[in-house]
Amino acid sequence: MKTKNEPVLDYSPNSNERLSIKKECERMSSKMIEIPLVIGGREVFTDNYGFCVQPHDHQKVLAKYHKAGKAEVNKAIETSMKSWKSWSKTPIEKRSKIFRKAANLLKGPWRDRVNAATMLNQSKNIYQAEIDAACELIDFFNFNAEFAENINSKQNLISPKGVKNSLEYRPLEGFIFAIAPFNFTSIAGNLPSAPAMMGNVSIWKPASSSVLSSYYIMLLLQEAGLPDGVINFIPGNGSTVGDIVLNDENLAGVHFTGSTKTFQHIWSTIGKNINKYKSYPRIVGETGGKDFCIAHETANLEELSTAMIRGAFEYQGQKCSAMSRAYIPNNIWPELKKLYLNELSTIKVGTPVDFSNFMNAVIDEKAFNSIVKYIEYAKKSNEAKIISGGNYDSKIGYFIEPTTIITTKPNFKTMEEEIFGPVLTIYLYDPKNG
Repeated sequence: MKTKNEPVLDYSPNSNERLSIKKECERMSSKMIEIPLVIGGREVFTDNYGFCVQPHDHQKVLAKYHKAGKAEVNKAIETSMKSWKSWSKTPIEKRSKIFRKAANLLKGPWRDRVNAATMLNQSKNIYQAEIDAACELIDFFNFNAEFAENINSKQNLISPKGVKNSLEYRPLEGFIFAIAPFNFTSIAGNLPSAPAMMGNVSIWKPASSSVLSSYYIMLLLQEAGLPDGVINFIPGNGSTVGDIVLNDENLAGVHFTGSTKTFQHIWSTIGKNINKYKSYPRIVGETGGKDFCIAHETANLEELSTAMIRGAFEYQGQKCSAMSRAYIPNNIWPELKKLYLNELSTIKVGTPVDFSNFMNAVIDEKAFNSIVKYIEYAKKSNEAKIISGGNYDSKIGYFIEPTTIITTKPNFKTMEEEIFGPVLTIYLYDPKNG
């Protein structure tokens, strides 16, 4: 049977799923848990702590997690290489069965837990958490299993009489370094598991600002039957973990989502070390962007207004796909502006456990300060004007209003630089000059 996309629950008022997720959020926020490293299936405690906090209430600590040091990173590498010997020879049918079971667990008993962790630790409203942490990750597990089986079944080779040619699909000879971002729980879970589906072993470093949901995914995979050591979970400082891993001769690949600067550092480090590796590491990465909208003067204005608001401000603009700049014809702008600002005025910003809030907090203080600098730059510039938002407050949570900037300069700073926050810059163009 062909795999189908996981249906999105709507969490309507008084629905069973809404009551259930609210209860799980209350349970999860009522106590602080301790998160160990997981190496070879065993919990490892280092007593060097980081903390999982609620961005919308940053005094509230959800968990303290142990950070990997040099000894733990080296142990993870050693364990990965031992696990490779058996996992690399495990039949695809057995591997895919494990991840399909993980999908079923996430559909059922783990759905609330992973969604709640994403809501609380990453400040995502329930809709954003549901389409990401539940549905997309379920789809990753199921579709990856189907794709892997399809790839392994292909034997379309010509065999001369008396000879049988066949293909062998071999995993990379070494380990994969999976480096996860904070903004998508599904991507965090997919980065180490997709290579594992193909018979590889992964060392997984979750983003320090979203360790909680990643930890629950690690536990979910263990419950699904993933053998010890196939994925080793090592939270920690990027430089501490990365420098050791990237300099190890057994590095076979990198699976990365994150900033352009970090990915360039990884690529550069691998290039400098190319003589020491046992093989040529495969480098797969997805980095930031500056997504845009170019509107035509014949556009449906209500649809355009909605697209601008949802594109720019869903999950506080913390997506590489977020609409960060818009090119709007000046002859439709007066009417569009009224629709846009009127709809924007209905948006509420606050905690994700209040389901009426469309926007929540940005991920941490560093992100907050970076976004604020762009807003203040626009306020002081004679080439730009803020027409919505522009206010912010970090006393309780890292809250920033949905901010819209109009500029007279097509290469204004906020039109060109990635902000990764709830800021949309609009440039008005004359369609007659097009």
